[in-house]
Amino acid sequence: MNLKVYAPDDFPSYLPKLNALYDDLFSHGKGFRAKLIQKISDHLEVSSQAVHLMAQTIEFIHNASLLHDDLIDRSPLRREKTAAWLKYTPEYAVLAGDYLLARVMVNLSRHGNLLLIQYTAEIISDLLEGEWIQDSLIEDWDVSLTQLDRVHDLKTASLFKWCIRAPFIAANDNRPELHRCLDEMGSLLGLLFQRSDDLLDFDIRNYEGKAILGDLQSGYMNSFATFLARDMTEQQKAKFRDCKTKHEVYQVFGEEKFFAKLEQFDEHNKKVIHLFDHHCDQLSAMLKESERGLVADLKQLPGVLYWRKV
Repeated sequence: MNLKVYAPDDFPSYLPKLNALYDDLFSHGKGFRAKLIQKISDHLEVSSQAVHLMAQTIEFIHNASLLHDDLIDRSPLRREKTAAWLKYTPEYAVLAGDYLLARVMVNLSRHGNLLLIQYTAEIISDLLEGEWIQDSLIEDWDVSLTQLDRVHDLKTASLFKWCIRAPFIAANDNRPELHRCLDEMGSLLGLLFQRSDDLLDFDIRNYEGKAILGDLQSGYMNSFATFLARDMTEQQKAKFRDCKTKHEVYQVFGEEKFFAKLEQFDEHNKKVIHLFDHHCDQLSAMLKESERGLVADLKQLPGVLYWRKV
């Protein structure tokens, strides 16, 4: 199936600014989460209509969160383009994000799967709670990985949980033990993705050439920054906060020590990958023979999400 989750007529023609904003910023995105939903659904008994609905749902929720995040963080760029709040005003960025979330609930209610509607509402609530908590951590230079993991589970992992659980809900497979396993797997995937994304801020495996040190300069200690700061002196922490380039970060630690810490961070996250693999094996035991091919697909995800392998 050729998965195209957005078409120009998805939004009313009498909302030209919304159409322009969405087409400008999001119509050419990678759609990774939508593709993940399709990949999982291919192994289950899910109609093409339901797959399209789920793919569009996750893209709308994700893009709504980006519109709001960019405004809250005052990020000037999104996917190498001027962020919506700068190009179309903050008010339009908020309205566009709110509209996408509203459309999600309208579209799902028309489909009529009450469990899917309820679960989606919970995920949207989790996203917003995570944003509130993350905002409270700005300028908290002593934040812990445990605190950040909570934020990442609410914000980042919630979408991965939805991607792997929603197709089973659409297939009317609602076994509690199955969904507990899927939920844990989504949490681990979100954690891996976020920690990898935090490494991009320090130009690690930054194959897309994203801007670096944006988190640090905005006063946010991401997971790798927090890991680096574990054994810093107060003097080093003060210098670290003011870093604006990779070279300045290396000067604080010494380049050799910096990369030694990176290796430790990778080893730390390999344990998360091993745990994910363990859950994959548990999942396999719960599936029909015809469905077990999806476990092989899921086992590839840590390579893509953490190691950034294409």
